Amino acid sequence: MYGLILAGGSGSRLWPLSRELYPKQLLNIQDTESLLQATFERLERVMPASNIISMTGVKHVSNVKYQLSKLYQNPIVLSEPTSKNTAPAIIVGTKFIMEKTESDPVILVLPSDHQIKDIDGFEKTVKKGEKIAQKGLIVTFGIKPSYAETGYGYIKVDSEEIESGFKVNKFVEKPTKEIAEKYISDGNYYWNSGIFMFKASVLLEETKKCTPEIFEKLENYDFSKSNEIPYIEFDKMPAISIDYAVMEKSDNIALVKLESDWNDLGSWSSIYEVSPKDENGNVIVGHVLDEGSKNSFIYSSSKLVATIGLEDTVIVETEDAILACKSDKTQDVKKIFDTLKKQNDNTHLVHKTVYRPWGYYTVLAEGKGFLTKMIQVNPGQKLSVQSHNHRSEHWVVLEGMAKVLLEGKEHILSPGHSIDIDVKEIHSLQNPYEETLKIIEVQKGDLLIEEDIVRYEDMYGRV
Repeated sequence: MYGLILAGGSGSRLWPLSRELYPKQLLNIQDTESLLQATFERLERVMPASNIISMTGVKHVSNVKYQLSKLYQNPIVLSEPTSKNTAPAIIVGTKFIMEKTESDPVILVLPSDHQIKDIDGFEKTVKKGEKIAQKGLIVTFGIKPSYAETGYGYIKVDSEEIESGFKVNKFVEKPTKEIAEKYISDGNYYWNSGIFMFKASVLLEETKKCTPEIFEKLENYDFSKSNEIPYIEFDKMPAISIDYAVMEKSDNIALVKLESDWNDLGSWSSIYEVSPKDENGNVIVGHVLDEGSKNSFIYSSSKLVATIGLEDTVIVETEDAILACKSDKTQDVKKIFDTLKKQNDNTHLVHKTVYRPWGYYTVLAEGKGFLTKMIQVNPGQKLSVQSHNHRSEHWVVLEGMAKVLLEGKEHILSPGHSIDIDVKEIHSLQNPYEETLKIIEVQKGDLLIEEDIVRYEDMYGRV
């Protein structure tokens, strides 16, 4: 069996904690590991780590590789050159697996942002699904609804049983509350988990029948010499979900009930549901002072948040944004995210603190022609050998020892010492020592963006 983790997406409904360049699957929302890392470990229960492939957007590749490398030495991460929804990602990923293995394996596809704690139940369900997939059916895993959720799609099944599953009758869109309540009373509807399983050849054959415009383009992909997905070819793919492209059109679908807990963690209300609560039904995280609130979610990442007498309310504070809404309106957070994106407001895109494979940086101040950051480089890590076409930089060491390579010369800087990097000078900041390195970086120039980086060498494969 092979696994395909879908690690793209922007997590827009969990704004402002989730941002386009650092979405929810990379966050440690509740545990000490990210949702992506938990997904990888879940798959390791049913297959070797070497059989797990992750697909993500080009903007997230370095962070995905870094997180997974903590679990497995050489994780396979495919980069989608542009966002085309789930169908192109899954279908191209399937062709990749077939070519690399020269076989026709069963493939388990699952999103990277689900929470499942009952791993034994998950493993048991996967084994049931594998038997059905071996018979030539595409398997989807459904969750028996526990309440009238309007944020999920639903799947209707027939009474006809297939092994340990059911024949799928139809897929239905996210319903109104009244329709969702009817689905629950009918008893033959399941939540669509977005988890699928199939033999590779079966998915490609169904794609050929259901969405030939995708299948016809697959002949232009050759993974025999490289793992790279060509931009020009991938950009020709239609932007469409796997549900629309294949699942809703095929009559070759079976559903297996997921025999474990499951949560999408796609909205603040879902985070609230699975979080431990105090005696007043509140979930309180971070530096919060509350008086008399009930059934509310209050999250502070940096500042003191003081609340009085709230009921059924969500408050989320980050360094540069605050969200406040009623608990039953958390699905609408995506509208705020989309508006910020249309307005070219970077608050949708990136945090003040940005995590990198080598550590992180925090933007302290910015204005016309200047940008000031605090940069932390973890022990044994180093930034790429690089230059900038539009900015100069001034570095001051705050803590630890810095090894700086500048135009072929090595400089060792201790706290209080500084160095200047001029426009187009080739340089690298490194920390080969056991203590954490912190510096202040002041950028000056007419274009102060991350894209103004020309990389020559990089230990994280970003050249």
